[in-house]
Amino acid sequence: MGNHLWRRAVWALSAAALVASLATALPATAADPASPHPVIINEAYLSGGSAGAAFKNKFVELYNSSDQDVDLSTWSLQYRSATGTGAATGVVALAGKKIKAHGYLLVSGNSNGTAGAELPTPDVTSGLTPSGTTGTLILARKPSALTLPTGSLTGHPDVADLLGYGTSNTFETKAAAAPAGNTDVKSLNRTNFADTDDNSADFTLSSTITPQNSASGGGGTTPDPTPALKAIADIQGTGTASPFAGQTVTTRGKVTAAYGTGGFNGYYIQTPGTGGTPAAERTGSDAIFVYSPATAGSVHRGDYVEVTGPVSEYFNLTQMSVSAAGLKVLSDPAPEVKATPFALPLAESAKEALEGMLVAPEGPFTVTDNYSLNQYGEILLAAGTSALVQPTAIAPYGSDAYNAAVADNAARRVTLDDGATTNFLKDAFSKAQPLPYLTATDPVRVGSPVTFSGETIFDWRNSAWKLQPLEQLTPSNASTVQPAHFGSTRADKPADVGGTLKLATFNVLNYFPTTGDQLTGCTYYTDREGNPVTVRGGCDARGAANAENFERQQAKIVAAINGSGADIVSLEEIENSAKFGLPRDAAVENLVGALNAAAGEPTWAFVPTPAVVPAQEDVIRTAFIYRKHVAQPIDESVILDDPAYTGLARQPLAQAFKPVGGNNATKFVAIVNHFKSKGSAATPEDTDKGQGASNLARTAQARALVTFAEQMKTAANTQKVFLLGDFNSYAYEDPMAVLAAAGYIDQAPRTGGKHSYAFGGMVGSLDHVLASPAADATVSGADIWNINSVESVALEYSRFNYNVTDYYTSGPFRSSDHDPFVIGFDLTSKSANAGNPPGQTK
Repeated sequence: MGNHLWRRAVWALSAAALVASLATALPATAADPASPHPVIINEAYLSGGSAGAAFKNKFVELYNSSDQDVDLSTWSLQYRSATGTGAATGVVALAGKKIKAHGYLLVSGNSNGTAGAELPTPDVTSGLTPSGTTGTLILARKPSALTLPTGSLTGHPDVADLLGYGTSNTFETKAAAAPAGNTDVKSLNRTNFADTDDNSADFTLSSTITPQNSASGGGGTTPDPTPALKAIADIQGTGTASPFAGQTVTTRGKVTAAYGTGGFNGYYIQTPGTGGTPAAERTGSDAIFVYSPATAGSVHRGDYVEVTGPVSEYFNLTQMSVSAAGLKVLSDPAPEVKATPFALPLAESAKEALEGMLVAPEGPFTVTDNYSLNQYGEILLAAGTSALVQPTAIAPYGSDAYNAAVADNAARRVTLDDGATTNFLKDAFSKAQPLPYLTATDPVRVGSPVTFSGETIFDWRNSAWKLQPLEQLTPSNASTVQPAHFGSTRADKPADVGGTLKLATFNVLNYFPTTGDQLTGCTYYTDREGNPVTVRGGCDARGAANAENFERQQAKIVAAINGSGADIVSLEEIENSAKFGLPRDAAVENLVGALNAAAGEPTWAFVPTPAVVPAQEDVIRTAFIYRKHVAQPIDESVILDDPAYTGLARQPLAQAFKPVGGNNATKFVAIVNHFKSKGSAATPEDTDKGQGASNLARTAQARALVTFAEQMKTAANTQKVFLLGDFNSYAYEDPMAVLAAAGYIDQAPRTGGKHSYAFGGMVGSLDHVLASPAADATVSGADIWNINSVESVALEYSRFNYNVTDYYTSGPFRSSDHDPFVIGFDLTSKSANAGNPPGQTK
């Protein structure tokens, strides 16, 4: 606090009486109140244990800036709430403690949770519970709770130092700025032990947390300006946290990656001559991240540097914090760093032993998620030649095969990042920066093979292992900085599925001709210029905000349907126009008109709504469209009205068809479905683990569907039934098991292992075509046309202008978030008679 006297108030006391009063108030062991006491609160970390916290416990770090040890035996650390006016409510006695000259003393407090590393061994362990956002910490020269006045407080004889923060009513001159909340995991930190008796000037918020205890320095002399060098491997240690966390160290290394731009504000250094040893044979890392905004722009790859600064675990990444004075660029010769071969899978201990090191990825990798590419410039990769697969698309939940799939997914994943913290959707400035990796000619699709052409840094950030380019990647430097490239996997049309008739299912992504601007109350998602693009809420419309955006959406859907080659298409997630006072089929009719306009002839027709419609329907519905010169509906369609679909549900729609020119023997029934989604529970208890919300509701719908299908077989006098649509269930989940037990055969194996949907970094099919045995006997082939789920969301009509790069095209790619599933089957040969009632032939 410096040499300051208690501020004189206008008291009704004489100067002599005031002196006498102070003299009798002070304990016999206290120093002269006018004498300077150099022990200060140097750092206060009040978010311990909160989400994202660097350390599990809160702490207050004291520092002695003098050349003499100070006895703290009669001192205490105290806390008073931001609005407190009485005695401090938290008192930690420092009995028996001495703080060394130029030394530290660490007092630990309580914890908000379980996040973060353990502190360096505290000198005093306490249950102190200071608020993370507002309050007053008091370093008192008394062991008992102090009662202090409010307002600005400096020079008090019983107070060695005081830190008021946030909106506290007690402070030195002005309260220090405080973290915004417990998850704003920063500490209140002095710079160079500054003590001007102004909390707001002396303390700043820092994301670099550096708790230091009595073992971190001191001993009666100024710290050695050239302390002994420590090897990076020793600083890193062999565990998940550095043994030197909270201590200031000096080390040397070659700069392997430098991030002067992009937000990392630092660089990686690695011990000269290290690397090259297979990852599985390593015991510890020879590299470390240097957080140094002051010097990040002045170092270059290949520089040999000496750095001095405190060590910390920043969200479990070991790093050093280095000021401008803590960097020396050396001219000494030093051997080059070698890139370490990198391949997955690796044990977590082996990954930890590679933290921060220069690596050369080897073997095949495959893109398994590109969703975050649109926002953070990162791509999730899977080691091997295939994307990660939803475990319940492989095996039933909880089975050995399921558990093996979970383990395989965890072992094969790693993120390819862009060497930056940019959120490309954050604001106008960030939206004006072109995305890395994704270009008009390189769509970076899920399933694309990855070829590494450069070395990377193996990095831990945002709770994930990542491969970083050696500097921030931008489109302007991609030719030299981009470390990986992606193979082309697009197909302009589905595979040949054969047959004389082709049937497809397609979720059309909230196709709503009723746009938001036609209704009242709608709110919108807007593009980078603030223009409304899609409806966000406030009204029943779910699609485009206006006609301009609807035309963009429709053009892509039309291209996809016409390009599918299908003769009959079941549609899911199309507008139920009755909800807007229009004929129920208005949206379907609108789509058919657009398809015919694009085809140049009246090719398409739709199955009209039946006379009987359930009283309760959702704002989206199912539908059938067909090429009228190829397929012909028979009799009226039927909508299932069953208790399993109560509320706002999408009821199944059944229609009997035959080929144009066919007879009763070529009849078949198609039933389109859109089961309850995984996103919300139909009832509070309907949250079956491993299968998403509403699994019980979907399972009940599957049972109702089986009964409905039997009824339609009888009504149409055929054994050939196809169940198709968006079942919101992966292949081995309970609803699909119900359908399989009823004898329906999944056509997915005919696609060669393709999937129609991507979510959470994994692929799997929510869209299915299932066939009764008689129908299955007619199937000639099947394909999932991967035009949507594997494409970046940046290409969707709803996102085309979120970034400065315009990714919109009117073609089929990213026309929806689900892929069309197409099958071919033959109804002109003898297979058409399979399963028909005895005596019934063509």
